[in-house]
Amino acid sequence: MAQYDVIIIGAGPGGYVSAIRCAQLGLKTAIVEGRETLGGTCLNVGCIPSKALLHATHMLHEAEHNFADMGLKGKTQSVDWTQMKAYKTDVVGQNTGGIEFLMKKNKIDWLKGWASIPAAGQVKVGDDTHEAKNIVIASGSVPSSLPGVEVDNDKGIVVDSTGALDLPKVPKKMTVIGAGVIGLELGSVYARLGADVTVVEYMDAICPGMDADVQRTFKRILEKQGLKFIMGAAVQGVDATKTKAKVRYLPKKGGDEEVVDADVVLVATGRKPFAEGLGLDALGVKMTERGQIAVDGKWATNVPGIYAIGDVIEGPMLAHKAEDEGMAVAEVMAGKHGHVNYGVIPGVVYTTPEVATVGATEAALKAEGRKLKIGKFMFMGNARAKAVHQGEGFVKIITDKETDRVLGAAIIGPAAGDMIHELCVAMEFGASAQDIALTCHAHPTYSEAVREAALACGDGAIHS
Repeated sequence: MAQYDVIIIGAGPGGYVSAIRCAQLGLKTAIVEGRETLGGTCLNVGCIPSKALLHATHMLHEAEHNFADMGLKGKTQSVDWTQMKAYKTDVVGQNTGGIEFLMKKNKIDWLKGWASIPAAGQVKVGDDTHEAKNIVIASGSVPSSLPGVEVDNDKGIVVDSTGALDLPKVPKKMTVIGAGVIGLELGSVYARLGADVTVVEYMDAICPGMDADVQRTFKRILEKQGLKFIMGAAVQGVDATKTKAKVRYLPKKGGDEEVVDADVVLVATGRKPFAEGLGLDALGVKMTERGQIAVDGKWATNVPGIYAIGDVIEGPMLAHKAEDEGMAVAEVMAGKHGHVNYGVIPGVVYTTPEVATVGATEAALKAEGRKLKIGKFMFMGNARAKAVHQGEGFVKIITDKETDRVLGAAIIGPAAGDMIHELCVAMEFGASAQDIALTCHAHPTYSEAVREAALACGDGAIHS
């Protein structure tokens, strides 16, 4: 029976990052993973492969719509879908291989197989039981199901996000159920590839919970790119044959059931925690009403020596949130102080343009009765954005009216997912909009739009 200081169950971003930090802190560490490769959903069938396809199809869009305008002329690009998927697979392989190298470099044992916890301090993998002073559950999440909709990725007609990454061919018509991050990113991929994409959403706005200004602008831009939206629609079921499918829905405002035809239906209604097979019920591990593992402020469950992080506990299901928790719980187990600032966790949608947010929304702050100052700057006033045909969108900074402290921000525009971190750092250090406005920003850069929005919180932006 092998003995460890820590055994981490799940090798996604939360798990593998936690394992590395544990090893760095001198803890004898093992990680359990049943997939053939490390990296979890994110690296294998989530964040990384989808970003590869988003990049490839953005290049296609540039070739079809902007190259000629820039003086780049020649044979029109054609899509080799098989080669594009091979490129995606190669990107995944490079990343998962890199994680395996990091495990070896940090002397972390990979216990290959699926784990269960027969008792506190014990992890069973296959026929072997290993002892550990501490166990971290980082088993992640799986796509949520929808009543009346049966997903079968092998058939390639009604698929979830995993199946959508490996369709045998580009469909002529795709219906996406759910206008959240996953649905809009993958819907954008297939729209660029030539599919007629219709997004069906129960709520009245896309990306529920996001800043209302961003929701409106984002939807308008995606519509210009060819995506169609049916909002306020309650899906009743999907009727699938060997080659086609029909999505049935009822308008929330009333009326008869309506139907959307599709060659492929992507069910993108979110994700749910995954902890099956671990034996948590028998152990008496407390769960929340939503099926998440309940933890305290140090990510400890009610069973001594068992911790949980990432998608399997409360909070946004984001890889970087899991990574932060993974590092923090490692610090706790090593006798140090682990901390995660849940008020400063950015969210990003990797379409073109990108959308990024951090902190509170204007609506949420007004509901609290906060008095606000809001600075907004349109990318049409940014020279670099116009030079690359990405002048749509804006930067919005929300500050406290009295203190000028940054409370939240939203960016829709080029490289938004990278630029948001200037605002994250500002919020971490309690900076004011004036602090950002007085900081020199290189010209010409997209980031100048952040400075202009900060200036707009005061006397006014320069270029608007």
